[in-house]
Amino acid sequence: MSNGGNMYVSTLESCLSFLRQNDVFLMMTQRAWSRSRRSSAPSASQPSNGNSEMRLLLVEDDPMIGASVRKGLRQDGFAVDWVNDGEAAELAIGQGVYDLMLLDLGLPKKSGLAVLKSLRARGSDLPVLVVTARDAVSERISGLDAGADDYVVKPFDLDELAARIRAVLRRRAGRGDPLLRYGKLEFNPASREVRYDGAAVSLSARELALLEAFLDRPGAVLSRAQLEEKLYGWTQEVESNTVEVYIHGLRKKLGADFIRNVRGVGYMLSGPQ
Repeated sequence: MSNGGNMYVSTLESCLSFLRQNDVFLMMTQRAWSRSRRSSAPSASQPSNGNSEMRLLLVEDDPMIGASVRKGLRQDGFAVDWVNDGEAAELAIGQGVYDLMLLDLGLPKKSGLAVLKSLRARGSDLPVLVVTARDAVSERISGLDAGADDYVVKPFDLDELAARIRAVLRRRAGRGDPLLRYGKLEFNPASREVRYDGAAVSLSARELALLEAFLDRPGAVLSRAQLEEKLYGWTQEVESNTVEVYIHGLRKKLGADFIRNVRGVGYMLSGPQ
């Protein structure tokens, strides 16, 4: 075989090896394919129930800890994608879809501290909460000085971790009040309770996900793609009309004019009532 042929085979084998070893790339590809075909689907199936709102990236190489944290945070209402090494973390961050990253420091391929420094060197302000077994004061100082927003030492309580996540997100949004308010509407992210004009309103997990997305950016128009990112993780197939279904539900419960359709662009909250 010629040198050119050998080089081609070597390159092909390297690409195949990369695909086999990097689940994050495969999941991203699957997600993109699912989204690309939703518009051509002849009809939409009923969307499934789910616990999704703010979207988190969990970077943890210990399989037991990773599985436990992902399960606990999903039960708390977060959408969680999980990768287990530093290189996969940087690949996932490149999507630009996360509200916060939970970052272990002792990672294979690239350390968590190196990932954090690289992230800040690129000018990213993605909130980062370091979750690690390294409890020395010097380690904490290094992590915080490298750009971490908070530092949690293992072992930790999952309820406390969820509370710290909410606190970091509030600070980044410039809010001190733990409640989200908009006109007569009041939403408590910790308890997942919604009140409108003082009366309790029962919303599904995904209705809550969309509501929080709108409340986080009350004056912005959110595209269908942006809203879908709040509803789905990598391994979930995007349904063709899910956003419309849940917006219809919110309008039914909070008022027909609560969410306005901006033709050709997306959706936004109407003025406070």
